Order: sequence, then structure tokens, then C-alpha cells
Amino acid sequence: MPDIGLYHPQIVHFVIAFLGLGVVARVVSLLPVGQRLRFVGPMASALILLGTVASLAAVQSGTNAHGPVERVPGARDAVVEHEDWGKRTRNLFIAIAVLELAALALVSRRRVAHGLRVASALAGLAGLVVLYEAGEHGGQLVYNYAGGVGIRSGDASDVRRLLVAGLYHNARLARDSGRKDEAGRLTEELMRQMPEDPNVRFLGVESLIKDRDDPRGALVALAAIEVPGDDWRLHLRRASLAAEAYRAVGARDSAQAALDDLKRRFPDHPRIRAALERMARPNGGQR
Repeated sequence: MPDIGLYHPQIVHFVIAFLGLGVVARVVSLLPVGQRLRFVGPMASALILLGTVASLAAVQSGTNAHGPVERVPGARDAVVEHEDWGKRTRNLFIAIAVLELAALALVSRRRVAHGLRVASALAGLAGLVVLYEAGEHGGQLVYNYAGGVGIRSGDASDVRRLLVAGLYHNARLARDSGRKDEAGRLTEELMRQMPEDPNVRFLGVESLIKDRDDPRGALVALAAIEVPGDDWRLHLRRASLAAEAYRAVGARDSAQAALDDLKRRFPDHPRIRAALERMARPNGGQR
């Protein structure tokens, strides 16, 4: 069978959509909905059968994809647990699909067919719980373990983005917990990864102020950063950091001048105006 691991994210979304809608439609079909909604019953059968077929492909694609993800340190147990829930989902909905096919085959025996559909609905509700768990554990692989980064594209820059994101978030967490030295070290590494990015250079300036207690060095670094004239976000970032650094050295007039210059550049920009109002508050707009 061909390797379809690259398509696992797309396939699992079809599984969730088909089976979720199919079970809901099956439950609705058992209610006294009237003639106008008679189509809901056949729709439920079609969706459940399609979702079951998709679940077979999802398990296969997950098996194809799990190798590189499993090798990430600490991720193996999470991968195995996700696979187990995926297989439980597949197996349960195979049984539900058999009930649906049996109901279609015995449509002339109305009471038996109705009983099979009731059984399908009850099993389907349980199946949705299992399906949710499979999706939840898949989400943990993506958001908690960064599983799959760089695998689909084979592009090294994807993995580099993961490193950059890890450095950024860990630096923020370190700063928030009072570990300034670690926050500064992580920010320096982030700057080594993306030395030309103005946003990253601004993070370096912020680190000089907050982690290194070096507002004068921050002002020197800030003066070396060129900002395009029409990029209001970067101008806002630059002005706010300059104001913060000037306040830290006791030069409040210079801090206000930096903000006034920003206001002159963008006199009618609503987000600039709102940001300046926040920074004018007693705590400088800091959270």
C-alpha cells in the first residue's frame, strides 16, 4: 500500500466531519421529523459509511507518519496513545457501519431495520466520545509535542521556525517567572537565528531593558534598527521601546518626545492612537 502519511491531517478532518454529521443525522432520523426530513436517514447511512472508509485511511496514514514523530524525545507514549484511540475509533465505526448496512439490507422488515438504526445511533454516540479522544490526543501531538513539524514539506526552514518559536516562548516564560538570565540567553540565541529580522532585533532591545537592566545599551541598539517609513507596527514597537528605555534612565521628556514623534508620523491612525493612550496611563500601558 502506498505511503499516505503526508495526507494524515487532511484525512482525519474528513473522518471527524463525516462521522460527526453522520451520527447526528442518525439520531435526528429516529425523531418524528416528518416527511420533509426523510432524507436525513439515508444521509446518515451515507455519511457513516464514508466516515468509516475514511477512518481506515486515517489509521493507515497515521501508521505511515508515526515514525519520525515517535523519534522526538518524550513523544513516543503520546504517539502510541493517539494511535490506540484512532484504532478504537476505526473498529467501533466498522461495527456501526455493519449495523447500517444490515438496516439497509433488511429495509423491508421495518421493525428489525428500525432496531438496527437505534443500535447504530446509540453506538454512534459512544463512537463520538472515542472519536473525540482520538482527536484530542492528536491535538496533543501537534500542540504539546510539535509532532510533524518539517515532515510534510521536508523543508529545513520549517524546523527552524519551530526552534525560533521555542526560543521565543521559553524566553517569555523565563522572564515572567523571574529568570532574567535565562530569558536573556534565550533571546540572544533567537537573535543569532534571525539576525536581520527587525521584530527579533526589537526583542533583543526589550531583553536589554527587562533582562539585562541595560536601558542605555537598548537605546544604542534601537538607534541601529532601520524601520520602513510606512510600517506603522514597527514604528509603534520602536517608539514604545524607546519610551520604556528613556523612562528607565530617568529621561521622561525624551520618552514623551519619542511618543510625540510617533503621533506626528501617524496622526490619524486609530491603533496608534489607542496604543498611545494605553502608554500614557500611570503604569506605561504595561501588563
